[in-house]
Formats: sequence, C-alpha cells, structure tokens
Amino acid sequence: MSTLKIRKAQREGARVLIGLAGVSGSGKTYTALQVACGLARGKASKVGMLDTENRRGSLYADILGEPFLIGDLLPPFSPERYVAAIREFADAGVDVLVVDSMSHEWEGTGGCEDIANAERNSVVGWKRAKLQHKAMMQALLQCPMDVIVCLRAREKVDFSDPKAPRSLGVQPICEKNFLFEMTASLLMEASGEKQTVLKCPADLVPILGRGHGFLGQQDGADLRAWIDGAKPVSASITRHRNVLEAACEQGTAALRAAWEATPASVKKTLGQATLEALKASASAFEKSGKPDAPESVSKFAVGGDDDGL
Repeated sequence: MSTLKIRKAQREGARVLIGLAGVSGSGKTYTALQVACGLARGKASKVGMLDTENRRGSLYADILGEPFLIGDLLPPFSPERYVAAIREFADAGVDVLVVDSMSHEWEGTGGCEDIANAERNSVVGWKRAKLQHKAMMQALLQCPMDVIVCLRAREKVDFSDPKAPRSLGVQPICEKNFLFEMTASLLMEASGEKQTVLKCPADLVPILGRGHGFLGQQDGADLRAWIDGAKPVSASITRHRNVLEAACEQGTAALRAAWEATPASVKKTLGQATLEALKASASAFEKSGKPDAPESVSKFAVGGDDDGL
C-alpha cells in the first residue's frame, strides 16, 4: 500500500485561508469584507459572513455596493457549531467566507475553554476540547471556499514573577498555533492602515505583506489573480477529494463507503495512486486509535457533477 502519491510539483486547486487579528476598532471586519469582495471577483453576492458579534456584521451591509450573505451564530460557540455553520455557507454557494469572530471558538461561551473546564479532570477536558478544535481546523482547511477569519486581540501580560509583570504585547485570542495554519496572517493596527505581518509567503508579500496602507478590494482581486494563476482544478473533484480525505479519519470502513459513493468519473480522475494514499491514511488513523471525527466534519455537500466529469 503506497503512503504517498508522488508527482511533479504544481500549484493547483489553490484556496487561501487568511487571518486578521486586532483590538476593537483596528479595522479587521471592514478590511476582511473588502478583500473578500475582491477575492469574489467583485461579486458581493458570493461573499458570506459568519457573524458571532451580536449582529454587528449587519452594520456593514452597504459597504460593498450590493448585499452580501450573512448568518448569525449564537452561543454556544463550540467548534462543532462552527463546523456546521461553515458547511451551511458552503451549501449556499458562497465563494469567500468571512468569519467574525473566530475568537469565540476558543474563549467564548461554550468554546474550547468552557469545554475543557466542564471536566473535573483538566487533562481529560483539554483533550476533548483540542480534539474538537482540530476537527474544526480540518473543516476550515477542507471547505470549498476561500476563508478570511477575524480574531480579537488584547495585551497579554506575563505574571510568572508577580513582583515584575512583563508585557508580551498585543496577542490574538485563539489557540496558540491557529494563525500559523493560515496561508497568511496579519495583526491589524491604526484602523487597518498598518499591519504587522505574522505569516506571509513570499509571493503574497506585495499584496498582503506591505505592512502599511489600507487593504481593499484591489488586494483581493490581486490575490484572486495569484490563485487563478494556478492550474485550474474542477470544483467537483475538489469537493469529492475533501470528503474522501475527511472519511480517512474515521477509518478504512468509512473510506470504503465514501469511495463507493463517489461517481465513477471522479474515481477515474483521482486514480489508483490517490486511492492508495487515502487507504494508507485511513489505516494509519485506525492504528493510532484516534477517535472518530465528528460526523459533521466529513459531510460537506458533494453536489452533482454539473461540470461534465
């Protein structure tokens, strides 16, 4: 059984995951919507906003010239509810999703901290919370949309020496590795006019890594041009492959069922080498004894083969 599908490197089927963090008033929501509209080729109708900020997102209804789609996520802010909400936007045909704010998933009502603290044994509690967070992260990475997440930030102080507290500067409110899972991540300042780059690939530095100047629709359009410069991949193929990869986390039986439900034309396109790599992944998950992933993670709508595959 082959572990890998070794092939010539090509940038293909690219999607981006952008993180914008900042204190209140740092311009992250406005910036996220403007960049998202550019990413959506100027079509506000293809932009979605998952709002956890007590319907504050609706205040931005007119900034794109036409309405965008919005959905309000109410407490509890568990990772599983974020997954379900992300899936609903994917099902609604959204191309670019803005999540404002992702910080609630970590420290909001019903978020990871609450999940961990609900257990008497903190080790058991944090294990449960982190498993749910990982499943949510996987859903973000596998969803068929470009995603821009907004994160709250605040000054963090090190009290390890109570007599000499030490400021650690403004820090995003999220799981410690979250922003480094992004394609690019920025700390917003001065109402959005300045940015501290936390992570940005070299190709995107002229677009997202300048560090000064407002980011807007043109930057989103430039980002779209960079993505479209990759080899195009059928959206249907991408969706089916995402479903199969998610099924691997539930073991070989789940992968077998997902593969059997995959159209023959898609199987042919993916090929035997891809199947062998998927089987190796599913087998490895079984041997590791990893618990089944939440059902919602592997249930992104696959849709029909309307592209003629």
